[in-house]
Amino acid sequence: METGKLVIFSAPSGSGKTTIVRHLLKVMPDKLAFSISATSRPKRGVEENGKDYHYLSGEEFKKKVDAGEFLEWEEVYAGVYYGTLKSEVERIWASGKNVIFDIDVEGGLNLKNQFKDKALAVFVMPPSIKILEERLRSRSTDSPESIARRVAKAEKELKTAELFDTFILNEHLETALAKAEKVVGDFLSNTK
Repeated sequence: METGKLVIFSAPSGSGKTTIVRHLLKVMPDKLAFSISATSRPKRGVEENGKDYHYLSGEEFKKKVDAGEFLEWEEVYAGVYYGTLKSEVERIWASGKNVIFDIDVEGGLNLKNQFKDKALAVFVMPPSIKILEERLRSRSTDSPESIARRVAKAEKELKTAELFDTFILNEHLETALAKAEKVVGDFLSNTK
């Protein structure tokens, strides 16, 4: 089977990676398609199954893990699993596009280690932990406990930035979007 490339965007929650990934999908629709992750967490707000995530029960998720259906997966918080289904990547490659991921740091590094040169791993850096915390609060989708948990996780994740191929500082969104377009464009046009 012909395979494309993988573009991996990872970052602490609230860094702006989803905004950057959505932008790239809009400006490179012929080259990129979004990998929809599977999760065992409940839907938030207006999220839709098969569009935002493939929602599975904890039990369904574990069955797919046991059957070897995931490229990578992890228990991000107690009892809450996230992962990338092999079928999702195969579906996108079969359509002639490259896969773009909006994925947490551990999952991103896991994919990079599996796909090596076929994958570009980009770390989105928030300007500071304080700003990250403000962004999470302003979304009003998370409880104070959840925000505290995400901030603690972010502090750990920032230490892994140097394991990525490149990083984008998301202080000014326009600048971050332009850098993302250049980095991804260069990677996709490189025929290596």
